[in-house]
Amino acid sequence: MTNTIAARIADFLSDYPPFSLLEKKQLYSIAAEVRVNYYEQGKAIFLKGEKVHEYFYIVHKGAVDLQKVNEKEEPETIDKCDEGDVFGLRPLFAKENYQINAITDEESIIYAIPLKEFKPLAISNSQVGNFLMESFASNTRNPYSTEHRGKLFTEDEEISFKQEALFDLQPIPMVKKMVTVSPETSIQEAATLMSEKRVGSVIVVEDDKPVGILTDLDFREFIGTGKLSIDCAVNKIMNSPVICYSKGITIAQAQLTMMKHDINHICITKDGTPNTKVKGIVSEHDLMVSQGNNPSVLMKAIKRARSTKKLKKIRSKILFLLQGYLKNNIPLTHISKIMFELNDATIKRTIKRCVDKMEGPPPVNFAWMSLGSQGRKEQLLHTDQDNALVFADVPEEKLEETRAYYLKLATKVTKRLNIIGYEFCPAEMMARNPKYCLSLSEWKDQFSRWVTTSGSEEILLCQIFFDFDISYGDVKLTNSISDHVFEILKGNRHFLNSLAAQALRNPSPLGFFRQFLVEQDGEKKDLFDIKKRGIMPLTDAGRLLILEYRVKNISNTAERFEKLAQLEPKNKELYLACAYSSKALIKFRTKQGLKNKDSGRFINLEDLGKEDKVKLKRCFKTIKEIQELIKLRFEVTYYI
Repeated sequence: MTNTIAARIADFLSDYPPFSLLEKKQLYSIAAEVRVNYYEQGKAIFLKGEKVHEYFYIVHKGAVDLQKVNEKEEPETIDKCDEGDVFGLRPLFAKENYQINAITDEESIIYAIPLKEFKPLAISNSQVGNFLMESFASNTRNPYSTEHRGKLFTEDEEISFKQEALFDLQPIPMVKKMVTVSPETSIQEAATLMSEKRVGSVIVVEDDKPVGILTDLDFREFIGTGKLSIDCAVNKIMNSPVICYSKGITIAQAQLTMMKHDINHICITKDGTPNTKVKGIVSEHDLMVSQGNNPSVLMKAIKRARSTKKLKKIRSKILFLLQGYLKNNIPLTHISKIMFELNDATIKRTIKRCVDKMEGPPPVNFAWMSLGSQGRKEQLLHTDQDNALVFADVPEEKLEETRAYYLKLATKVTKRLNIIGYEFCPAEMMARNPKYCLSLSEWKDQFSRWVTTSGSEEILLCQIFFDFDISYGDVKLTNSISDHVFEILKGNRHFLNSLAAQALRNPSPLGFFRQFLVEQDGEKKDLFDIKKRGIMPLTDAGRLLILEYRVKNISNTAERFEKLAQLEPKNKELYLACAYSSKALIKFRTKQGLKNKDSGRFINLEDLGKEDKVKLKRCFKTIKEIQELIKLRFEVTYYI
């Protein structure tokens, strides 16, 4: 005979993670053991210091306050749980007593899930275990704590989850039977060896230590062109120093290294440096064999592209690669680096082609600056163009003529970027706008005015331009701008306070009783703006705090918070939380954008499952905490 109560409980649980991740038979077996508890408003389910129960809990109806108790023994609500939220997970992860209170906020029905029956399922199902670990970390106000991560406690020992290896993080096989020669070996001898062994490279060694590498490309460059004789020694044409890694380099590391250094081979040594014995070699061909859809292949295609149409086609392949990375749950840090390099290469190639099409060469050195998400190395999807241009100072009588050249160039570039898929900026914050195509001195004067004026418009412009990254041209020009900016910020507390007030203009996006704040009117009515209410508050906070320390050359939001964690150990936990949340929100937006074939900015919350809402909630708790820190440090209130 069917247990109708257990069936109803199982039906309820099936809508919420982690129970939705269980098989039907497993779910029903758990439901049959669930205890149904009724609590009046204000009743304690457990209190700080109380011995842990043999259950964890999920709200069926009603609401529960999770409270932290401060030094004065005063409770402070740190989270609210409503229908479908799990809490009281400490018995799964730690043997010590409860560290927080769980008090009903209203009349509630709570399901108690027995640990004895549930724990084996959590251990055997990594998805279930990972969800519970994240929920536990969230309830303890530390979503990236490593203290209990990956571990479920049994009576006598810890059991760790097995994590499936991600394909890009797997070691790439190295070739052990490489060909080596001495620096004095003639080019002809080396070429003969390569031909006999049917290899595309030889490693030049001294005392078995790599001092150079020679490839087919070098033969074409120096011998095929007649620059050198085949009787010359290989040390005349070898590439040196050699980029080395130790055994076990991952596909991801190899991809990034080859793209960064524009090389096709990596040498494997005992300790990963050129100072120890050579063990093998990894080539670009090995990468292509290991992974068919390879970023380095796309990078080569970008560099060789001879038309905007071709770059547009490559861009679609980049998005396909992005989908694959997200589907396989590749860490966002790796995804962002790969996507940045490919986006940056696309921009570089576009500018290079446009420079070649101009009537004459650039009159003076210049630099193309990418702003916004691309400047922060956070651009994964197609978003609006945000860019600017700086050119070297010229005599006054040559200024407008020089500007006219670069405005024409910028018009060509932005037009082609638009064709590739980068929409025009609605606010015309692009290099084709005379406001943002300036000489070096003009840019310095502009930043000085913005910083000293400190109106809302100037603060907004500063925020955008503080996140620039050079995409093409003379890095000395952009470095000079950076030096100037940090010089005028020195001791300027008034400006930082104004920046702090602006950083609080979008408070934590959870309204009363954890309801998400959505757009109230207009075309996006009732949709949630994840950029405005989630990503921007963290971006603004990270920028403000890193500027306070006057740290240069870190524009990525997560990396800014990771640096801040080093600079302020007492706030390390919060800063790492912000880094984690920044990456989580960008990844969430990207998934939504790919799913809906748009920018992913506006989300219909009704389309989200409970698990997605729980993940967003954790990030928004972090936003609230970092904004509270800013309020206290800069003595400002929320921006009105």
